Amino acid sequence: MTDLPLSYTIAVWLIPLVIAIVFHEVAHGYVARLFGDHTAERMGRLTLNPIRHVDPVGTVVLPMVLAIAHAPIFGWAKPVPVEGRNLRNPRRDMIFVALAGPGTNFVLATLTALLLAAFFSGSVPPDDALYTASGFAFLSLLSFLQVNVFLGVFNLIPLPPFDGGHVVQGLLPRAAAVQYAKLARFGFPVLLILLFVLPMLSPQLDIVRRLIGPIANAVFEIFLGIAQLTGL
Repeated sequence: MTDLPLSYTIAVWLIPLVIAIVFHEVAHGYVARLFGDHTAERMGRLTLNPIRHVDPVGTVVLPMVLAIAHAPIFGWAKPVPVEGRNLRNPRRDMIFVALAGPGTNFVLATLTALLLAAFFSGSVPPDDALYTASGFAFLSLLSFLQVNVFLGVFNLIPLPPFDGGHVVQGLLPRAAAVQYAKLARFGFPVLLILLFVLPMLSPQLDIVRRLIGPIANAVFEIFLGIAQLTGL
């Protein structure tokens, strides 16, 4: 597939990314409400309006920088507030709240793969058709599929503040869980180190590309099989 202009690349990546992370966050809030916490609802965060969820850095600036650098596109929205004390069974219910985000991403990935199979019948549009409405739709769906797979896998990293960290915290004995939760204060610095600092120091230290990447790629290939687009 030919190299695309930067503006076109941003269009077919940024819009799918925003949609994916908004659904991810709203899913946390809906499941929290299901288990008794209405914090997100009271704050008006149970909406698919992206303006209510956009984080200027994580939703706009970072994805655009990654697109310019031809790096894997990643981002985040403002976290939907969840007050664990309001949950009927905080430790157990928080596991379901945490899994709701990645779970939603995998559901969206499945639906997207089915749409690709239904509308494109396993055929990739030729390069000269990429600038048509059909070509744009194909690339946007493909990007949406990849973004949802990566968000789902990446957020299952078993460290706070990732969703996988909340799952581990809920499974640990209470005393160990309290100590484990304290790692969350280092979450944003750790994210910056993983995404930017370590790769700049050495390609061998690019943990996301070397460890998370192969897992995400393997899962992505499964969904490509559903979409009948293997071998891309």
